[in-house]
Amino acid sequence: MSNHVLEEARKCLGCKKPRCKAACPVSTEIPEVISLFLNGEIEEAGEKLFNNNPLSVICSLVCPHEKQCEGNCVLNAKKNPVHFGDVENYISNFYIHKAFSKSKIDKDKRVAIIGSGPAGITISILLAQKGYNVTIFEAHDKIGGVLRYGIPEFRLSRDILDNIKEKLVEIGVKIRPNTMIGPYITIDDLFRDGYKAIFIGTGVWNPRTLNVKGETLGHVHYGIDYLKNPDVYDLGDRVTVVGAGNAAMDVARTAIRKGAKEVYVMYRKGEIDAPAEKLEVEYAKLDGVKFLYYKNPLEILEDGIRYEETKEVFDAEGNRTVTIDKGKEGVFNTDSVIIAVSQGPRSNIVSTTKGINTLSSGLVHVDECGRTSREGVFASGDVVTGAKTVVEAVRLSKKVAEAIDEYINSI
Repeated sequence: MSNHVLEEARKCLGCKKPRCKAACPVSTEIPEVISLFLNGEIEEAGEKLFNNNPLSVICSLVCPHEKQCEGNCVLNAKKNPVHFGDVENYISNFYIHKAFSKSKIDKDKRVAIIGSGPAGITISILLAQKGYNVTIFEAHDKIGGVLRYGIPEFRLSRDILDNIKEKLVEIGVKIRPNTMIGPYITIDDLFRDGYKAIFIGTGVWNPRTLNVKGETLGHVHYGIDYLKNPDVYDLGDRVTVVGAGNAAMDVARTAIRKGAKEVYVMYRKGEIDAPAEKLEVEYAKLDGVKFLYYKNPLEILEDGIRYEETKEVFDAEGNRTVTIDKGKEGVFNTDSVIIAVSQGPRSNIVSTTKGINTLSSGLVHVDECGRTSREGVFASGDVVTGAKTVVEAVRLSKKVAEAIDEYINSI
């Protein structure tokens, strides 16, 4: 056992009203899990984690712990919180091989899961363990969705996802890879073939554009596309990433690892405004990424980015805004540009299906339990909320799994 993991567990004070649990989106029983672990009951600790969060082994690696459990630990006042992510990962890795229990499958209780990202995997596990006949339809060749194609390997090992795929098959889940619902198989086709309920968890895969001149040039790419398979890109020595969210940090850090000699992040505001987690920005700096703040792209050139400078402005009451610094422009030379300024949902399902309402953003409209406006069709994850954390997708998907179970048992 890593001494670090044991030391972190021993730091826990076992608070009666644990702030760490209250700050966790899925209310993980952190003190209780740690107590079981320290008492030699690691299997019981793992079972508690898995039953509460089927993706605990993944969330332990990719959750923004500094904003959730660790950031709210009472010991954080002394800047020495319990790093529960490390403890959770150790326990979950131990337990993952025992976590998936197989139930007798009722072939008539057929459920279609469209998309195998965090939401789709969570619901597949929960329903399969209740005896549902689950089929996952995945547009890519392997399951994982954003976990596989949006989070770099150095943050989340693909072996974990491959292991989960094997476990899903073991408990009776069928997987149809390279199958996009919408173009040739529709929601109506699925209902025709006896699926009692359909879940949409297709994520957000359409990149947001800058809408500036030069965006179609050959050395310009989108972050969400780059992360799918960075090895196929020839970026040159100097790469500029536009955007400052967590995805932009992933892109920049990946480009460094794939051989770029210089990687820059260009952002139209300052570091204080960057939507990325502070820890992600710090890791990017440690990896050698440089930051170009207060620069707003105007045009992408063959060998650079033409930008206008911005600046901070304070009103009479001290409120801060960022505005254009008129007359100040420049050109930043670069070999490649990767745009990472958020992404939205694809319309391949809603455009081929009647009765599923969407918001103006294209996100699927649902109630608090993931019910869409079409009976028998449910949705959760990023296709409902926009790009959020993995644990948030798990939280919502647990509710949706219960709603699907209730719905099927009522028809």
